Amino acid sequence: MTIVVAGSTGLVGSAIMRELNRRGESVIGINRKVVDLLDRESTFEFINAAKPELVIDAAAIVGGIGANNKFPVDFLSKNLQIQNNLMDASHAADVERFVFLGSSCIYPRDCQQPIKEDYLLTGPLEKTNSAYAVAKIAGIELIKSYRKQFNRRWISLMPTNMYGPFDNFDLETSHVLPAFINRFVSAAKNGAHSVTVWGSGKPRREFLHSDDLAKATLMAAEKYDAPEHLNVGTGEDVTITELAETVALESGFTGEIKWDSSKPDGTLRKVLEVTNIKKVGWTPEIPLKEGIASTIEWFKENENRLVKRY
Repeated sequence: MTIVVAGSTGLVGSAIMRELNRRGESVIGINRKVVDLLDRESTFEFINAAKPELVIDAAAIVGGIGANNKFPVDFLSKNLQIQNNLMDASHAADVERFVFLGSSCIYPRDCQQPIKEDYLLTGPLEKTNSAYAVAKIAGIELIKSYRKQFNRRWISLMPTNMYGPFDNFDLETSHVLPAFINRFVSAAKNGAHSVTVWGSGKPRREFLHSDDLAKATLMAAEKYDAPEHLNVGTGEDVTITELAETVALESGFTGEIKWDSSKPDGTLRKVLEVTNIKKVGWTPEIPLKEGIASTIEWFKENENRLVKRY
């Protein structure tokens, strides 16, 4: 079976590529150097030539609160174009299976916790990332529409906050965990006495290692076939303060952590209900502390060649 992974050099896509290569599968990775998914004609030509049986869409314009606030048009328009072009091209090429990877930010800001799949569209979105969320909600609906109109066996997965090798560690556009890793590793190396980070530290977040998501994605591609999207996460959360303290410890930073409460916290709590994905047969394997430690080591080894990717 030939498998195409879109976004193959990103955090999630690279983990899926590693797992597929480990299994000895025939896999083709797409990144911007291979084909620009914003270019509709090129996307159609590429997928038609590859003729895959499975397409995994891990391609997206992503970023943290600051980037989402600053570039809402990019996060909405470009993500819509990427996923629409890839799905339409896959349909034209008669791709049997398609996995659309979204984000837990699709859910309302003030959701009951833990968040179940059927809480989607039950309240207002978090304003700081609503543009990105709307794009991902549209992706879920397009998957459902292809299933309904053309009987496609396509599915959607909504992961929680991700981390791991090949993440975006740029301080201007990254999510909270890779930003913490960058800040605390640099502070430890430079002997800084303190590090100032955004918000109050009170919000609670859930984090999943990209290698765990890779296994969940491939298991769902093999065993799950229904229009309803599936949450993918650990079902466990920590405060941002606890997260910062863990990253500081694993980075070797011993100074003071200061909080800039003038910066937004975002959603106060977000943890997923993951019963349905576990029924498929998947469960996460990498503990948060262990995953943070290994990601820090990867960052240290690759820091000099990392580039800004937004």
